[in-house]
Amino acid sequence: MRIGILGLGRIGAFHAETLSGLDAVRSLVVADPNPQAAKAAAERFGAQVADSPEALLAAGIDGVVIAAATDAHPALIRAGVRAGVPVFCEKPVAGTMAEGVAVLKDVEQGGVPVQIGYNRRFDAGFVAARDAVRGGELGALHTVRSTTLDPAPPPAAYVAASGGIFRDCSVHDFDIIRWVTGREVTEVYAVGGNRGADYIREAGDADTTGAVLTLDDGTIAVVSNSRHNGRGHDVRMELHGFADSIAVGLEDRLPLRSVEPGARFPAGTPHDFFMDRFAAAYRAELTAFTEVVAGTRPSPCTVADALEAGWIAEACTLSLREHRPVRVAEVRTG
Repeated sequence: MRIGILGLGRIGAFHAETLSGLDAVRSLVVADPNPQAAKAAAERFGAQVADSPEALLAAGIDGVVIAAATDAHPALIRAGVRAGVPVFCEKPVAGTMAEGVAVLKDVEQGGVPVQIGYNRRFDAGFVAARDAVRGGELGALHTVRSTTLDPAPPPAAYVAASGGIFRDCSVHDFDIIRWVTGREVTEVYAVGGNRGADYIREAGDADTTGAVLTLDDGTIAVVSNSRHNGRGHDVRMELHGFADSIAVGLEDRLPLRSVEPGARFPAGTPHDFFMDRFAAAYRAELTAFTEVVAGTRPSPCTVADALEAGWIAEACTLSLREHRPVRVAEVRTG
């Protein structure tokens, strides 16, 4: 099949490399506002260059991957749907939840499959955890812990446009908690602080946060996030039930050092970047998209799925600002 890629920044170039190695992908068409980025990708992957999104969508592609800036996502998703081309779009759907709701309505009316990029759904550990929960191996859950700790904060310009740590970072934890447990979040209580980069505080954001989520069956989920984790990129999940407990991310490249006498775990080189931690998951995610394009599977992460994680992020943002518990229903609109 022939796949188009809109946006060739860090993640777009990474997706181009991944797609070029998939058996199902015959050729690529690329477009980027920066002509040099498009030219470099074309030379590296033997891709055709289109000079605009419109030209790319008219180039006989079977599916399109959107890795452009967030503010371009709504228009590009809509353009793909209007063209009848299956769409993969990196999260978020849009810069605001109101715009995301509007995109959802258009996608539902258009009848073209759209997959949103939440790559943890394709990580082998998280898949195994979901299977264990859904298979009843843990019994009834009572506690979930989910962690995303970055080794260093993103640049100031990124932070200023990100919408805040809950919408940008924690939202991955919110999505995977929903996906693994099969439950919805009803209420949140969030806290945050700033012990690092001044520009994060100046942007009105926090660099370290914690959130307690109450799920609809009474399970408690604790989410921990930080922009400053000197040992590496740490993504983990614990699930504790009445019958058993399991963990995702407890492997030799875990960026955590034990001080127990004689302990040799973890023994490997710590993960230091999200592309390193989730390289296999990204490949599985884009392989799934080729199956969506081929019509052999439905979207594994719909626009509606992505908006559910977004509402949790909105509730946490309000909770942090007003120092109180917030029910998700309070922020939900549309």
